[in-house]
Amino acid sequence: MGIFSNIKDFLFGKKFINIGKDDGQPAAPQARQNPAQASPAAPVGNPASASIVLDPPHEQVDIAAILDREAADNGQKLNWRQSIVDLMKLTGIDSSLQNRKELAKELGYTGDTSDSATMNIWLHKQVMRKLSESGGKVPAELKD
Repeated sequence: MGIFSNIKDFLFGKKFINIGKDDGQPAAPQARQNPAQASPAAPVGNPASASIVLDPPHEQVDIAAILDREAADNGQKLNWRQSIVDLMKLTGIDSSLQNRKELAKELGYTGDTSDSATMNIWLHKQVMRKLSESGGKVPAELKD
């Protein structure tokens, strides 16, 4: 599992918050029967007919709300809105240069990884874009 997947899993899995829902309770996906299973004409013994399909959540995950809450609960002053290092720390991921270089490779960075300042800025924007593409609600200014 990659570093971006770990960030995404933290935000979408362990800390799932629906927009407009402030009770802090995770939203569970609703299970539904596979249409083939519900059909009486489905052949007996077909493994696909016995599967259960999970409906994906229909509401976006509010990335800013989750990270703001994590930052408020954290003893350190972390600025996740501008720093990939701080964002990684809030999601429980080692923010070492080695891990940031690995994340850059994962996300297709073609610049010089020795220029960590430039790489970090690119990483932050790319992570925000990817989270948005994955269904997260990310403030527009963080994706540009």
